[in-house]
Amino acid sequence: MVTLIWFIVIFGAVVIAHEFGHFLLAKANGIHVVEFSVGMGPSLISVKKGGTRYALKLFPIGGACMFEGEDGLMEKDGEPGEGSFLKAPVWGRISTVVAGPFFNFILAFIIAFIMVNMSDIIAIRDPVVTQVVEGGGAEAAGLQDGDLIISLNGERIRMYQEISLYMQATYRSGDLKVVYERDGERYTTTLTPQYDQGSGIYMLGVSNSDFVEPKGLAKFRYAWYEMRYSVKATYKSLGMLFRGRVSREDVAGPVGIAVNVVGKTYEAAKDYGWRSVLLSMLNITLMLSVNLGILNLLPIPALDGGRLVFLLVEVIRGKPIPPEKEGMVHFVGLMFFMVLMVFIFFNDLSNIFLH
Repeated sequence: MVTLIWFIVIFGAVVIAHEFGHFLLAKANGIHVVEFSVGMGPSLISVKKGGTRYALKLFPIGGACMFEGEDGLMEKDGEPGEGSFLKAPVWGRISTVVAGPFFNFILAFIIAFIMVNMSDIIAIRDPVVTQVVEGGGAEAAGLQDGDLIISLNGERIRMYQEISLYMQATYRSGDLKVVYERDGERYTTTLTPQYDQGSGIYMLGVSNSDFVEPKGLAKFRYAWYEMRYSVKATYKSLGMLFRGRVSREDVAGPVGIAVNVVGKTYEAAKDYGWRSVLLSMLNITLMLSVNLGILNLLPIPALDGGRLVFLLVEVIRGKPIPPEKEGMVHFVGLMFFMVLMVFIFFNDLSNIFLH
């Protein structure tokens, strides 16, 4: 029951932030919001106010902010009415579409800031070498304790965990160009990472055991770093998925997230007290909010990114794509996602009961 409550709270926060972004910018651009709903399926609670129906639905996944005239499916006699999505200026429509993912990033930053303020229990580490592993690539390249890693093959490193992320998701083979700082001076060296059988990834040959406790305005900077790390982890994971480096067992939908992520994380954290549980749940919310923001910006029909493509084409052409044609494209995309949801549902069940 506790897992279910946390799952509803986490998904609710992420979805509400997303849909509220659409809602707020729609109102600002004079677009009539027909329905603002959280969840899917039949409505549990439904209230109509100011021409908008607000609904809480049975299944605590997903949500919707439906506009008048969206996809050309609500028009009468072929003419968009006052407050129609189609009558709003094109840049107003673009801002309304982008606002959903943007608000997910705002939520992610707020959560990251809260987490940074719990620095006494969160492992915030600068990319500083506190120990060079004997016989590793870093030792051979001349790195020393106290060196600050600046970049790996040109990719800027802000937090220590980004080193592991780079080695797991980006590095393939060969020499690695490392820029580091020592005593205020920057140096460049080249090292050869060594493969670690235990973790299954190549290792730089360094470790870090010093935690940082940000003070004052530095908390905002580290909150940005935390969110930035989540963004990098998300798009790098997508890249691994498209390259076939992520297995079916690594993919999770709502059921898998509830059981294998929220549930197991809660069980692991509860023995350390409520602050540890809260921090763990905040971290999951941060990752999910960033995931939702990035995934919705992908140029795929039925997603915000797919709608954005049509709007940008309108900007270039100087006139919109016929609404009925755009609506059909998004309908096909919606059908694809419904099939995908069924697959992910059974994949979640397989991962839970068969592994």
